[in-house]
Amino acid sequence: MKEQWDRKRAIIAALNTGGFVSGELLANQAGISRAAIGKHIASLEEYGIEVFSVKGKGYKLASKISLIDESRLKNEINHRCFYFDEIPSTNAFFLKNVEDLNSGDICVAEYQSAGRGRRGRSWVSPYGCHLYCSMYWNLSQGMAKAAGLSLVVACSLVKVLESFGVEGVGVKWPNDIYLNDKKLAGVLIEMSGQADGHCHLVIGIGINISMSKGQGEKIDQPWSDLSDLTVGLSKTDLMIALQKQLFVDLNEFELAGMKPFLLRWQDVDIFYGKEVKLLMGENQVFGVCRGIDETGAILLESGGRVEAFVGGEITLRSAT
Repeated sequence: MKEQWDRKRAIIAALNTGGFVSGELLANQAGISRAAIGKHIASLEEYGIEVFSVKGKGYKLASKISLIDESRLKNEINHRCFYFDEIPSTNAFFLKNVEDLNSGDICVAEYQSAGRGRRGRSWVSPYGCHLYCSMYWNLSQGMAKAAGLSLVVACSLVKVLESFGVEGVGVKWPNDIYLNDKKLAGVLIEMSGQADGHCHLVIGIGINISMSKGQGEKIDQPWSDLSDLTVGLSKTDLMIALQKQLFVDLNEFELAGMKPFLLRWQDVDIFYGKEVKLLMGENQVFGVCRGIDETGAILLESGGRVEAFVGGEITLRSAT
């Protein structure tokens, strides 16, 4: 498997130079036959990479592919880094190995065959096009103290993206990150342990970096990516910055809870002060969004009173 991915990565590196590259040149560089090149190209397309093929010209990527620099990632993070070309799910990998992990360890993959979002939704994960990662954290206070944690992670994501010059980024309760009113990134936190004892947390994050038209058509909601805003963005730099910011913020959360993050959330809440509705099964609640409280619950003002709502089956939408 490693040899196969080494060849695929070599082909991607050659195509990343831009323009068309002949099959003969790719074959010579990889030390394999042109027929084998054709098979690798077909395989890359199965992994979600769009490749143009023109007779007499060769092959060309629809958009440049940014891959993680594994060596630099491991050298610049003071925690263990697990890196894969292909894996079913970074969250699932960590959940199987929680007893061997330390807070701050990360798992990064270029492709997930079974990536997941909230409520069991699939997360479109074409090879090399986006950032897919998980971070482990051992919360000593237990599951009961994890309320609101996903909102903290969302705040961390926004701070990192803004540090890379991304403008127009905000959060939607409970943990989605939006860019210009379209979804850019998502968070999925899974846990195991005791309500009042040590709790294993696995924090999964997916950030759209460069979405192809074909992959974008598989997504059932408006989406955004970073392709137009951050030319030459390094996924390695982004991952390093994200791991370090999460480590700082999760330590603060463990010490002080949600209180230090209330204003950070309010500053980037795309619905703060706006008319919204909460969908709870067949019921709808309307009001003006007033941010969050120290449990991570969303606050709605209606009829002169403010009420808190929290729960896994609540969906937030604009009232209009």
